[in-house]
Amino acid sequence: MVQSEKHRLLTILKIARRWKPSRIAVGLTLGVSMLSGCAWLDTKQRQLIYRPTPGVPAHFTGLRAGDEQFFLPVPATPDTLSTGEAPITSATAASPLAPQRIEMWWLPNADPDAPTLLYLHGTFRTLVANVRKIEALRTAGFSVLAVEYRGWGLSTPIVPSEKTILQDADIAWAELVRREPRPQQRFIFGHSMGSGVAVDLTSRQRPQSDYAGLILESAFTSFPDIASELNSVAGVIALSSDERFASIDKIKRIDRPLLMLHGNLDKTVPMVLGERLFAAANPPKTWVMIEGGRHSDLDDKGREHYQQAVLQFKAAVLAGAASPDAGARSAALGPGGGPASNDRPTGQTAR
Repeated sequence: MVQSEKHRLLTILKIARRWKPSRIAVGLTLGVSMLSGCAWLDTKQRQLIYRPTPGVPAHFTGLRAGDEQFFLPVPATPDTLSTGEAPITSATAASPLAPQRIEMWWLPNADPDAPTLLYLHGTFRTLVANVRKIEALRTAGFSVLAVEYRGWGLSTPIVPSEKTILQDADIAWAELVRREPRPQQRFIFGHSMGSGVAVDLTSRQRPQSDYAGLILESAFTSFPDIASELNSVAGVIALSSDERFASIDKIKRIDRPLLMLHGNLDKTVPMVLGERLFAAANPPKTWVMIEGGRHSDLDDKGREHYQQAVLQFKAAVLAGAASPDAGARSAALGPGGGPASNDRPTGQTAR
C-alpha cells in the first residue's frame, strides 16, 4: 500500500470511530474497497459524489422570451477521449468517440451595459432547479451566462469527474470572453461545488486583465474537509476519492475582489468551511452571513440581504474598475454601508 493510500485509510478509521456501530461496517467496507482502484467502483464513487441529473423536468416549459438556450461542442482531444467516462444510462449511451456537448443558457439583462456573470452550479441540481437563483442575480444587475456540465440537463450524459467539470468550465469561460469583451465587466459566480469550479477557474486567470470579481455562495475548503465535518458514510467515499476540489490550495492565487455568502444553518456545507476559505483569501474580500439560511435558499430566505450584498459588491467593483487606484478600494464596505472588519468573518459582514 502506497503512503497516500495509508493516509486515506487512517483518516477513514479515525472518522469511523465517531459513527454509530450500524454504520461502521458499511463505511469501512466502502472505504477499503475504494482504495483498491477498481474502475467500476470509481464510476460508482463519482456517481455518489456528484449525483449527475440528466434530462429536463416535465414541468419546465423553457426559457422566457429573449433568453437563449444553445450548445457548445467539447473538443475531441486525445485527453477528452481517454477519460473513459461512462454514460449514465444505456438509453442515452453514446460511443466514446461520439461528439460531446454542453448546454448553455444566455439570460441578458434589460440594461445592455450590464456586466456579465458566469454561473457555475453545484451537484445534483440542474440549471432548471437553479432558475430562482439565476434570476436573483439577473435582478441584481447582471446578464447571466450559465453552464450545464456534462452529466446534467441536456449536456452529454456521462458520469462526471472533477476533470470533466473543469474542462466544461473552461469552454464556458471562452464563451463568456466572447460575449463580454470588457474584462472589467466579467464576474464569476459559484454555488456549492460550483464554488470549487469558480476558484479553480479564477486562479488560472490573469487577475488584472481577465475578470473583475468573484462571488462564492455556500463555499468550502475541499471535498475531504466536507467529509470530515459531516462525519457520514458518504464522507468516506469522498475521503477515498481523487475528486478533491481543493479551493483552499488555490484561493491565495486570486487577487480580485471576493464576495462570500453563507447560511448559518447550512447542513450540507457547514459554515465553518466557508469561514476557513474566507480567512485564507486575499483582500479585498467581503463576508455575508444570511441568518436562517440553509444551503441553497439564501436568495430566498434572506432575499433583501442577499440582493443588497450582491448589488453593493457589484457597484464597488465596477466603481473600482473605473478608478486608477481602485484595487484597494473595491468591496471596501459590507452590506449596510458600514466598515468591514479584517480577515476573519464576524457577525454578518467582514472584509
